[in-house]
Amino acid sequence: TYNAYGEPEVQRKTLQVKIPKGMKEGQQIRLSKQGQAGINGGENGDLYIEILYQDTDRIRVEGADVYYTVDITPWEAALGQSVEINTPAGKVQVNIPKNAKQNQQLRLKDKGIPNKTAGHLYLVLNIVYPKADTAQEQQAYQDYANAFPNFKAR
Repeated sequence: TYNAYGEPEVQRKTLQVKIPKGMKEGQQIRLSKQGQAGINGGENGDLYIEILYQDTDRIRVEGADVYYTVDITPWEAALGQSVEINTPAGKVQVNIPKNAKQNQQLRLKDKGIPNKTAGHLYLVLNIVYPKADTAQEQQAYQDYANAFPNFKAR
């Protein structure tokens, strides 16, 4: 807006905006007549909001595909168990394949960003190993090492 001296001033206002389902990064939403005041008393201009996704340490978006890092236990990775995963779309039951590897990706078809052609949700497996603080826990790791005498990690 312009002040009494004709100088431009920024005034803040809060708007409630509904983000349509399936918006992709880079798309814009136009809010009619919510922009800067017109010159010489003319109509307000339009305000454009550009959609940007903020990646987190667990979730990143590429186009309509969502990559979601999930923690699993070593026994879930080795034995191939069914686990319940909290995803951005809600809880889903997922079968972890036997001998799953760190950073292995599991695709959940059409569970990504919804649109005319929905994206996929990729679960990126992160195997989390428990700490061995007690003597019993350390012995469990020693038993594990003894069970695989021919295994060499390097």
